Amino acid sequence: MNDVDYSNLAGYIESIFRRYDLKPGLVLDLGCGTGSLCIELSKKGYEMIGIDLSLDMLACARQKALECEEDILFLNQDITNFELYGTVGAVVSLMDTINYITNKRSLERTFKLVKNYLDPGGIFIFDINTAYKFENVLADNVFYDIGDDVSYIWKNAYNRKSKICRFDLTFFVREGGLYRKFDEVHSERCYSIDELKEMIAASGLDVLDVFDDKTFNAPKKNSERVFFICRKGIDEGRGE
Repeated sequence: MNDVDYSNLAGYIESIFRRYDLKPGLVLDLGCGTGSLCIELSKKGYEMIGIDLSLDMLACARQKALECEEDILFLNQDITNFELYGTVGAVVSLMDTINYITNKRSLERTFKLVKNYLDPGGIFIFDINTAYKFENVLADNVFYDIGDDVSYIWKNAYNRKSKICRFDLTFFVREGGLYRKFDEVHSERCYSIDELKEMIAASGLDVLDVFDDKTFNAPKKNSERVFFICRKGIDEGRGE
């Protein structure tokens, strides 16, 4: 669980906008979590909307945005069934949010909603944990870290048939002179690049490129994370 450099990530997203000659005024972050990416993109001048299902994370996001004096709209919605009042110039969904959608039909619906709410010519950027990472890095391995204030144990169980990886996490958080223990369980689904390309095409979006993690290079056999860059047709209006 390495700390994420959200400023660097926002810079990469902006470089994608420049690469495809896109100047989105309004950007939607699906699965925004505690709002770190929204805040960094807002600092760069983009008008941001963040959607997440967790009320606790959104409360944290709103507090962080307030402290940074960034005006961001945060919405409590399910990203597989979200609604907006209008369209946006770009949609991002990062930190393997797509892998967290373990039901294929729900993911297909999400892609169609993204297409529906994108401006013509708008771009959809998302990343995934790759099959290589699920099979060789996460697999059935156990990770741990011991820190001064937070320690954790992270146990994985990957089912190669269902392509579902279960993460059992136990945290120990310092509170004064004691540590509080709490558990979390997460699940992600492994999607192949070809499988996602088919689903994206079925949604009506075009896949422009697939890149290795935060680069403009083609994925390698041992890439652990890849980025998809998709676009809505320039002549397309809003769907039903």
